[in-house]
Amino acid sequence: MTKYVSAAVLAALLTAGSVVVAEAAQAPAKARSAASIECSKQADAKGLHGKVRKKFRSKCLKDMKKAA
Repeated sequence: MTKYVSAAVLAALLTAGSVVVAEAAQAPAKARSAASIECSKQADAKGLHGKVRKKFRSKCLKDMKKAA
């Protein structure tokens, strides 16, 4: 019985260790542009979420590029 418990604990520790390594290997997040941040603030102010927010931000970013 003790062998099975020891094996289960060892397997759990090995699995947890590989998850930590996988998370550390992810690429760092890209810096966001000022336009992206501004469009997000506007979407927050309007209370937009989900697909509506994504569509709004996309249009907002396109409009800001045209204005620049």
